[in-house]
Amino acid sequence: MSTGATDHDWIVETHALKKSYAHGHVQALDGIDLQVARGEFVAITGPSGCGKSTLLAMLAALEEPDSGTIRVDGWDASHRHRVNQYRRNVVGLVFQLHNLLPHLTAQQNVEVVMLGTHRSRAVQRAAARQLLEEVRLGDKLDRKPPEMSGGERQRVAIARALANNPSVLLADEPTGSLDPDSVELVLELFSRLREDHGLTVVMVTHDRDVASTADRIVHMSSGGRLVDPQPTGSTDSTR
Repeated sequence: MSTGATDHDWIVETHALKKSYAHGHVQALDGIDLQVARGEFVAITGPSGCGKSTLLAMLAALEEPDSGTIRVDGWDASHRHRVNQYRRNVVGLVFQLHNLLPHLTAQQNVEVVMLGTHRSRAVQRAAARQLLEEVRLGDKLDRKPPEMSGGERQRVAIARALANNPSVLLADEPTGSLDPDSVELVLELFSRLREDHGLTVVMVTHDRDVASTADRIVHMSSGGRLVDPQPTGSTDSTR
């Protein structure tokens, strides 16, 4: 998919992003300049420990950079100002471990992230049901996570991530613990939800086959640097 992006189309943009740990002895991100076009699906790959998940955590405002800037859909995500509002309204988060609440049903797990919004409880319930139907779990609204397969739990997590209509879906190894059939279902789901919701997807993965389903692959090296990032719309997404 070629987005034909211009400077005005970037929904995610980082500049000179740096992050270190252990009093500067461990460099997780070293001057990351990343741009993602609205509606694009970008996969971030690289060796273990190269900073992929740290970068995603920065975009999610789960961590604060040492220096540099982050803008996501017009929000300055470099600092933790109004961070709850940002994570509620701008980004949806999906992790390898789905982080569902085991004592709640699938529907309740989706509803819980809408608490505190302007929507009434009836509207929240209806929205949760609709999202679970979209991820093909309309017949499992009352199931609790321990009663569901890994792929089903991940689809509940995706529905939960979409509950507040985010602009950007951030996924950290979303298929890492799934069987091949569930991986295929989740990737098909990403594709369909992008079309239906106009989502931008930024996904971290170590799986080359999973990465190849994205519009563009961004490689990271050890030490937290981008390696030859491909331009938006590149026809070569495997190098």
